Amino acid sequence: MNSKLIAPSMLAADFGNMQRDVEMVNNSDADWFHIDVMDGHFVPNISYGMPVIAAIKKHATKPLDVHLMIEKPERYIEEFAKVGADIITVHYESTVHLHRTLTQIEDAGCKAGVVLNLTTPVSVLEDILPKCYMVLLMSINPGFGGQKFEDMTYNRIKKLRRMIDEQGLNTKIEIDGGVTDKNIKQLVDAGADAFVAGSHVFKSDNPTETIKRLKLLANS
Repeated sequence: MNSKLIAPSMLAADFGNMQRDVEMVNNSDADWFHIDVMDGHFVPNISYGMPVIAAIKKHATKPLDVHLMIEKPERYIEEFAKVGADIITVHYESTVHLHRTLTQIEDAGCKAGVVLNLTTPVSVLEDILPKCYMVLLMSINPGFGGQKFEDMTYNRIKKLRRMIDEQGLNTKIEIDGGVTDKNIKQLVDAGADAFVAGSHVFKSDNPTETIKRLKLLANS
């Protein structure tokens, strides 16, 4: 059985002490750094871009899982790969030629994934799944951290897991939004593989211990 993966979201880190927080993740039981890129158009918030990602990469010892919440992500794939992305996920809703964009990510040397907004049916991915290293299901409306988890996500995971299994694929399912120690076991039981945790980790009294607990719960 594959180990379940924990990806702390650096959007919730202390930007004034980013190196400290990167090193905390390096030394923790986390598997990936989750990097949320927002453009103020596809989502109503603006986060950070290439210079900050390059700075994180300089100190990170674990893969960068870069989630592009931006319009027309195909314009910037090569640049994100160049500054250190290992996995790049793009929203189904953000690009007209999804197959071409995923190919572009692969050609840039990264693992390619698709993100679905909360109310986009998982069935839209049926034909593209073989090209996806990972599918990221939003369990909140994208754009802001700290939102409450939406329970409709459990059924969405189950539907997607059936599709993946029926096609005999190894595509991972990642969940982003409101993941905590209270729901991570249920998410695993539904069929999820990787978990983004932002506020729950970085706003806790002991982020390292919080990551350790999430990892233990997900793999118990």
